[in-house]
Amino acid sequence: MTARVLFSATHFAMGETMQLLPVHLAYFLEVARAGSVTEAGQALGVAPSAVSRQIAKLESGLGVTLFERRPRGMTLTDAGARLLAHARRAEADSVTLVEELRAGRGAEERGVCVACTEGFAHRLVPRVIAGFRREHPDVAFRLDVVPREEATRRVVEGIADVAVTYAMGPQHDVRVECAVVVPVCAVVPLGHELSGRDRIDLAELCAHPLALGSPGTSQRELFDLAAQLEGLAVHPALVCDSLAPQYAFVRAGGGLALVGELAGDPGAEGVTHVRVDHPVFRQREAQVQTAVGRRLPWSVARFTEFLVATLGAGRSSDLR
Repeated sequence: MTARVLFSATHFAMGETMQLLPVHLAYFLEVARAGSVTEAGQALGVAPSAVSRQIAKLESGLGVTLFERRPRGMTLTDAGARLLAHARRAEADSVTLVEELRAGRGAEERGVCVACTEGFAHRLVPRVIAGFRREHPDVAFRLDVVPREEATRRVVEGIADVAVTYAMGPQHDVRVECAVVVPVCAVVPLGHELSGRDRIDLAELCAHPLALGSPGTSQRELFDLAAQLEGLAVHPALVCDSLAPQYAFVRAGGGLALVGELAGDPGAEGVTHVRVDHPVFRQREAQVQTAVGRRLPWSVARFTEFLVATLGAGRSSDLR
């Protein structure tokens, strides 16, 4: 039997478009978003009973329960969460197909949604976007700055087109387009006793007051592990996940900060950057990630190539 299909509205960063989805997936997606059959029906313009029937058919056909029915709404089961990731990828692909059909050759003007961690948003990603737009001025971007695991999740579920994030260990749910070990640097005020050095070890860094990210960040996790291995007791003077306050702290003479080399700003006034040597920092990779099995739109594919060429070649001078 041929599956029925439905045109439904979806909101992309650059405006509203239309997508083709099987009706059961469209209804499933709307219930997952709304958390309620009634609200999903209102959004779809159909009776709640029609939504309930489609969800029941889908669960019966798959032989699994997708939602837990609760007095205050519907919550996804583990199986439902896995189907949601697939459905969002299908939704993103349908948007791509419709836009390419309308544009004729590939929807060059389609917007690109990038998810990245705060460090990459500080310098690398905005400058790569600016360089890309010099060649392709019709492509607009949305940049979402999120924690590293959230960046990956958004790509897996089709919320973002591409992620630039840090990762430790193998990645199974995404396609890793590029992976590079990025050195870690101390941010040191000019005139400081360490400011003329090419590199320092961990003990030299920890002899000074430090501004560090929170324990949930990958760099902080590795720093804490390295300090433990070296038997160093560290009590940060400042804990902050935003880079701007850390740089201000260093400029004001409060101490030193720790950043990934691609996050640091080589032109920042009043500070310099000195590499910190420790093998534990090599466990972390900077990655460009896209969704497994997704057919990337022309604009996303070209931008991903641009990112990979910049990050993979380690052309930090191109970003200054």
